[in-house]
Amino acid sequence: MNFSLGKNWEEYVSEQVQSGQFNNASEVVRDALRRQQEYLIKLETLKKDISQGVASVKAGKARKVDAAEIIAKAKARKKAA
Repeated sequence: MNFSLGKNWEEYVSEQVQSGQFNNASEVVRDALRRQQEYLIKLETLKKDISQGVASVKAGKARKVDAAEIIAKAKARKKAA
């Protein structure tokens, strides 16, 4: 597969390789694609959660909670992930 990144991205990729963090340009691109995929998965999960929340409110299932409860639940989800 061949593609052109453009001068700015080519310079960035070269800098990453020169920094020693990556062995070659392919590793930089693979890492970027992997991170994008992870981001998109998280974004889709967030959209799903928001949709479920909106549906819950519309169905009258919402209840008041305090900030500490929200934070505790978020930390529990993060540990489970």
